[in-house]
Amino acid sequence: MDHIIVSIVERLGLFGIALLMALENIFPPIPSEAIMGSAALAIERGTFTFWEILAVGTAGTLAGNYVWFLIGDKWGYERLGPFIDRWGRWLTLEWEDVEAASHFFRKHGHWVVFILRATPVMRTMISLPAGLAHMNAFKFCIFTAAGAALWNAILIGGTQWLARTFGESGWGALTRMSVAVSIQHRCCIDLGIDLRRTKARMAE
Repeated sequence: MDHIIVSIVERLGLFGIALLMALENIFPPIPSEAIMGSAALAIERGTFTFWEILAVGTAGTLAGNYVWFLIGDKWGYERLGPFIDRWGRWLTLEWEDVEAASHFFRKHGHWVVFILRATPVMRTMISLPAGLAHMNAFKFCIFTAAGAALWNAILIGGTQWLARTFGESGWGALTRMSVAVSIQHRCCIDLGIDLRRTKARMAE
């Protein structure tokens, strides 16, 4: 997967980075670490600047998260439930995850949108409960953009440090690990969905 990401970044440039970051937030498990890592290496080669990568990466992240926010805001719980049950496997998403994120959002308030966007935990997931709670769209965009900018800056800076310290091979090892973890996470979700459906059929 890392070779595909590098190829898209090289061919489409800044637009490709924004597109990949948007897709990463709509269709996990494309790892943001690999996307921002490829972009950061382009900085080291003199192709782009730090601020260009940060701007387009954050814009793409905001666009992808806004899609989930709109789905939650417009569809509500009644329409979202059947959608997650049917397509959640391909989105690495389960209804239990949505309920857990919604509970966390209600308990801690709007600030969790900013805080979680800047962490590896529920970064995209929190957009759904924000939409379901009909959070103010402008506030959601500001909090999401700020948190995404912080997270992306960490990824860019971290990759630059790895490249300067260990060479590009250091970043390559990190990327392969990120992809492997994402795939493993996807497999665990698929297995969990299958087990629950099997239990449900046996209980009928």
